[in-house]
This record gives sequence, C-alpha cells and structure tokens, in this order.
Amino acid sequence: MYMSVELIGVVVTAFAVLVTLGSGMFAGFAWVVRRIDGVEGKLSARIDRVEEKLSARIDRVEETLSARLDGLSTRLDGVDAELTEVKIGIARLEGPRPHLIVGR
Repeated sequence: MYMSVELIGVVVTAFAVLVTLGSGMFAGFAWVVRRIDGVEGKLSARIDRVEEKLSARIDRVEETLSARLDGLSTRLDGVDAELTEVKIGIARLEGPRPHLIVGR
C-alpha cells in the first residue's frame, strides 16, 4: 500500500493532537483531584471546628436552661403549696356546702 507524504503528515498530526489532548485532559483531571483532596482536608477541619463550637454552645445553653428550669420548678412548688393554702382558707370562709336533701 502506497501512502503519500501528505497522508502520513495528516496521520501523524492527528495522532499528535490526540496525544496532546489526552495528556492535557489527564493532567487536568490529576490537578482537579489534587485540588479536591486539599479542599476536602480544609473543609473537614473547618467542619470539625464548627462542630466543636456548636457543641460547646449547645452545652452552655443546656446548662443555662437546666438551671432555670430547676429554679422554675422550685418556684412552681412554692406556688402550688400557697395555692393549696388559699383554697383551704376560702373553703373555711364559705363554710360547708349545702346538702341537696334537707332533713326535717
């Protein structure tokens, strides 16, 4: 089979273009993978810091709410006892309830 110089030049040029594009794409993908690995490390460190800050903040809020609820529970117990005393006092002032059936 006889190939002309022009045909050989076209084939070599096409092969060179394919090799160039392939190596460029490979290098680009390798660069992207390296960048993603670096960004992933930075993001995971940043997420860990945010998680620690949020955990500490949630713990502080939980402690504050727990202390306030303890105080509120004590106050409600006092109000309950005082309300019971008021009910008893009002019942004493009103006297006994009238009976529905009156004895003769």
